[in-house]
Amino acid sequence: MSAPDIPSRAPARAVLPERGPEPVRITLTVNGVDRAVEVEPRVSLLDALRERLDLTGAKKGCDQGTCGACTVWVDGRRVLACLTLAITCEGREVTTIEGLAEGDELHAMQSAFIEQDAFQCGYCTPGQIMSAVALLKEGHASDDREIAEWMSGNICRCAAYPHIRAAIRTVRDRA
Repeated sequence: MSAPDIPSRAPARAVLPERGPEPVRITLTVNGVDRAVEVEPRVSLLDALRERLDLTGAKKGCDQGTCGACTVWVDGRRVLACLTLAITCEGREVTTIEGLAEGDELHAMQSAFIEQDAFQCGYCTPGQIMSAVALLKEGHASDDREIAEWMSGNICRCAAYPHIRAAIRTVRDRA
């Protein structure tokens, strides 16, 4: 017995051109500048930034999305660059730690991290700062408990957490 034909109610999908497995040329808008780069479709945003565009601020810590050292923004939202495919960021705005300062003037959070000694080895600092700035924009800094919760995706192996929270409070209170 054959099943009756049931019409599909799913919307028709646009057919996208197949890209890969060979390298493809994409344009990434990073820190407000369009940058052409050739990548294989499976290359992470982190590897494209560090190895192809020489933007080494975002760090490769775990390469599994658990440490937060690679945190950048895509269209203003925090993402883990090690888990994000570079090709999916074409046509979107990517912001890295290198894009926070205004010329020679540090971003307020960068200055607060220095002022509050919110780093030890400094390896996690770029990801911590990118998350901290986003945390304030998202409105998740009412107290230390909330700050700790919303920063929990960023690991500091040196345990500078009290200083990181102090830097976030400093920027929050000056706004």
